[in-house]
Amino acid sequence: MAIERSTRTGLVPLVVVGFAVAALAAVALSALSGNPPAGLLVVRVLTETGAVVTIGSLLLAAFLVPPQKSGTLAADGYAAMRTAGWFALVWLVGALLSVPFTTAAAIDRPVSSFTFSQMIATAMLLEQSKAWLLTAIIVALLALACRLVLTWGWTTVLLFGSIFALVPVAVTGHSSSGGSHDMATNSLLFHLVAAVLWVGGLIALLAHGRRGGAHLPLAATRFSKLALVCWIVMAVSGVVNALVRVTPADLVTSTYGWLTLGKLACLLLLGVFGYFQRERGVKGVVDGKPHALLKLAGLEVLLMMFTIGLAVALARTPPPGGGAELPSRVEIAIGYDLAGPPTLARILFDWRFDLIFGTAALALALLYVLGVRRLVKRGDKWPVGRTVVWLCGCFSLLFATSSGMGRYSPAMFSVHMEAHMVLSMLTPILLVLGGPVTLALRALPVSKEVPGPREWVLAFVHSPVARLLTNPFVALALFVGSFYALYFSGLFEAALPYHWAHLAMNAHFILAGYVFYWPVIGVDPSPNKLPPLGRLGLLFASIPFHAFFGVVLMSSMNVIGEQFYRGLSLPWVQNLLEDQRLGGGIAWAAGEIPLLVVMVALLAQWARQDTREAKRLDRKADADGDADLEAYNAMLRKISEKG
Repeated sequence: MAIERSTRTGLVPLVVVGFAVAALAAVALSALSGNPPAGLLVVRVLTETGAVVTIGSLLLAAFLVPPQKSGTLAADGYAAMRTAGWFALVWLVGALLSVPFTTAAAIDRPVSSFTFSQMIATAMLLEQSKAWLLTAIIVALLALACRLVLTWGWTTVLLFGSIFALVPVAVTGHSSSGGSHDMATNSLLFHLVAAVLWVGGLIALLAHGRRGGAHLPLAATRFSKLALVCWIVMAVSGVVNALVRVTPADLVTSTYGWLTLGKLACLLLLGVFGYFQRERGVKGVVDGKPHALLKLAGLEVLLMMFTIGLAVALARTPPPGGGAELPSRVEIAIGYDLAGPPTLARILFDWRFDLIFGTAALALALLYVLGVRRLVKRGDKWPVGRTVVWLCGCFSLLFATSSGMGRYSPAMFSVHMEAHMVLSMLTPILLVLGGPVTLALRALPVSKEVPGPREWVLAFVHSPVARLLTNPFVALALFVGSFYALYFSGLFEAALPYHWAHLAMNAHFILAGYVFYWPVIGVDPSPNKLPPLGRLGLLFASIPFHAFFGVVLMSSMNVIGEQFYRGLSLPWVQNLLEDQRLGGGIAWAAGEIPLLVVMVALLAQWARQDTREAKRLDRKADADGDADLEAYNAMLRKISEKG
């Protein structure tokens, strides 16, 4: 109870003042664009406040302060979890209130004019109202789990779950409609996650310092590095999102543009605050002066809350659309136009960078190269072949999502199946052969006193989640079963109109392929180690299911996603059934390539294993004078004498 009282004393007044600042800013700035729904704005600020503090507290408990050696949360982590539980209830209340307020604002009627049944019926017709309801369900489970979880591993699960709770509303706002909505949605996701981690993390760090928590220098140092990354991500994603919605001229001639400039100014000012925090606050804490961090942090939090209010006002302000050409039906559906049929030249050179997976590919390549560079600098060796296959895997991810293949994938079933095969088969094979876990464990420093990144990687590899996913039956079901579940259950057809669903499908293809090939040919030790025959058996068990899937697609008389593809009216796709059969042929034929790659990899691994075993036996023989062979010969002589 003492922990909870100190938490409320140190945190609640600041959050209340910050909420008031954000709410006033949202209402006042929204008035610039007309008669704003003040109730909806206050509810949105309340929801954002609850989300920010919840996620920041979970971040503190998961990665900024260490748990006990047993894995149970220490006192500081427990205090942060309790704070997260209380503010998750605030987030829940805000999400539930957002359903009626969003519904009423969408059809320009007061909330009081609806009966309960009318409100529910109308809300189920609106995508954003349904998104708020889904968010409320996720947050309700999160609030309950915060009361029950006491271990570090589950705290990290709750952190990622809380970040996922931001997604439904983010992908149904104005960024999800109109032209270039793929760029707008992707940049908004980056911007939102970075902002919440930064603001929430600072609030949690400030509360931790005010209650005199342990390991404050460690928490401040770790958060300082995270905050810098978040600021860079927010700056880049904010510019991209703004350029999608406004032209440079609109920045000074429209309310939306003025609010965008105001948000940019706040972001730059926060960058200045962050610089002084790193130069003075964090260094002061490390030197044993905890108050050095707290001097600027309170003012920085209030500026952040004002920025949240500005962002809420910006979200309620319609972007300028005057004078712009109406987007085509293809651009409305997938976010951009297509220049013509997918020729080889367009597949190779007609690129549209995917902010999510393209950035992931570049980041994974950069981190891997930095890890190899660290090993080389200290005199260790790392196989060049592993580096080559890892970089090839990153390039295949980049190519499948950002080249012409990624550009045409949402509009044509055959090209979608090409991208599917690359992401689920080629990319995971190349990535698991790169041995990223082994590289991370060798490159990252060992932390003896408190867990660090190396210990986090080890904890994940040995976690129940990793053991479950790499179980042969589970991995096979995810890898092969998802083909049938996605395309033959109506799920793919329902997902086609939504950009976020394409992101989810691509992520599933990559992860399902990775957990399947990890125990089969992975360089890294698998949580479920399989013998050589077990690896080969798991591989051959997948082949008939995969081939049958392609045959079913080629012989089917029903077009999957017919309504969506017909609505695009692509002149070069006259026969949707033929395009689907082509996709089935691609799926059937694509299974041969990974089989060949995997067989070569398995043979090479077995050959190296035999070579290592032979060398080990030779070293043992040299050390003991070949005692094993002498003992064996002696046994044979005794048997011969008895005979």
